[in-house]
Amino acid sequence: MNVTLAVKQYISKMIENSGPGMKVLLMDKETENVENLIQELRRPKYSVYFIYFSNVISKSEIKALAEADEQEVVAEVQEFYGDFIAVNPHLFSLNLSGVARGRSWEPTLLPRTTQGLTSVLLALKKCPMIRYQLSSDMAKRLGESVKQIITKEYELFDFRKTEVPPLLLILDRSDDAITPLLNQWTYQAMVHELLGLNNNRIDLSRVPGISKDLKEVVLSAENDEFYANNLYLNFGEIGTNIKNLMEDFQKKKPKEQQKLESISDMKAFVDNYPQFKKMSGTVSKHVTVVGELSRLVSERHLMEVSELEQELACQNDHSSASQNVRRLLQNPRVSEMDAVRLVMLYALRYERHSSSILPGLMEELNRKGVSEKHCRMVTSMVEYGGKRVRGSDLVNPQDAVAITKQFFKGLKGVENVYTQHAPLLQETLDQLIKGRLKDSHFPYLGPSSLRDRPQDIIVFVIGGATYEEALAIYNLNRTVPGVRIVLGGTTIHNTKSFLEEVTLTAAAGQAERLQRAGGHPNRR
Repeated sequence: MNVTLAVKQYISKMIENSGPGMKVLLMDKETENVENLIQELRRPKYSVYFIYFSNVISKSEIKALAEADEQEVVAEVQEFYGDFIAVNPHLFSLNLSGVARGRSWEPTLLPRTTQGLTSVLLALKKCPMIRYQLSSDMAKRLGESVKQIITKEYELFDFRKTEVPPLLLILDRSDDAITPLLNQWTYQAMVHELLGLNNNRIDLSRVPGISKDLKEVVLSAENDEFYANNLYLNFGEIGTNIKNLMEDFQKKKPKEQQKLESISDMKAFVDNYPQFKKMSGTVSKHVTVVGELSRLVSERHLMEVSELEQELACQNDHSSASQNVRRLLQNPRVSEMDAVRLVMLYALRYERHSSSILPGLMEELNRKGVSEKHCRMVTSMVEYGGKRVRGSDLVNPQDAVAITKQFFKGLKGVENVYTQHAPLLQETLDQLIKGRLKDSHFPYLGPSSLRDRPQDIIVFVIGGATYEEALAIYNLNRTVPGVRIVLGGTTIHNTKSFLEEVTLTAAAGQAERLQRAGGHPNRR
């Protein structure tokens, strides 16, 4: 199962079918798009049209298009199922944020999510059985909505039967609010966490001294071999690999040999060799990206922050955690965002501990000058992903003290901590593959159930997936024979976007509760 390949094949087929030099239109089937197309066909600008919709289009809309095509310029209308963003071969996103109102769906986004998810199933040619997280009403509703489409469009889903049916597993982000709060140390995840990766683009315009041609760069494994090879490697290894690439080039210039001992040496080397920059724009791009990541790690004290995050996420020593969180909150080099995330992790981890120091930590945030908006987010986070909401334990007792810290010093100036936190999703899938995932926690939709180990699994996370979870899926696909897993989410989160999602969810939920009670939310 490969979502990137599925979309590429659709695009190739579109271009082949229409012939050389033809204009091809691929569009979502929003009502506004169909209306615009109807107007276009009434007064066509071209002699022939090949129209491809990225999802199922209704018979009434087809009829409206046919009636508008009085000049018979439409050569072809087809459905090509690409109503989603293929991020990696095993990862997709719907680019939707703010999908929830408290514990319920934002009304317009349930049908949109259903369309996107069924488009993925059609692109992969899968008609799955469905399991959902029992503790989430949103997961059940999405499962029912997808099932309705499969039943309604049964001819489209009439794929060749396999010995073991595929499985769609629908989860809710609120069951694991810890994973999106952690700093990351593998390349793709780290880039998204610290710089933001949106549709494979990074905005570097705020980087000190950035050159004009590097203010926005594209990171795509499809056309960037270095990125494809280093996507899941840790930060220290990335630095070493860039260093090796540049040293290979230097061997061709024996008279002008220079040592590459640090990120700053590499940047100076690229600036001093315009021909190298021209020949290897890819390397130039990655030197810039890694250089900025390195600067942020140092500036924000992220080595120490990340170490404490791992302690909070994986260990069970309240006394040590309390002291260390307090100590880092008092460190002026720790940013507002990192201070808030540490308090959130503490609040989620020790929510009901008899010796909780959460009120004291909130006072520390105030003393640090953290904004009221960010302070309020701590409460919102506990409401979103606290024990009252979760269907699972975030920390597995047997793994409580199993974390190990490994330090990679691949090159001077880049020191990477590789952490042992495993997202809850990894444990869930491990149980699923071994046939131990409890029906009482993850029931099937409908009377049937799987007797054999699933082979094709599509996992969808309402409220957003993460690149750390994508790495877990990548490793499972690599190490478990006979199992193919694809992960998707309403979006792909970093900490910043996750906090925005939680804030939107809390605000919408509060507004809805007040509306039911006949009150009005506070206007700020």
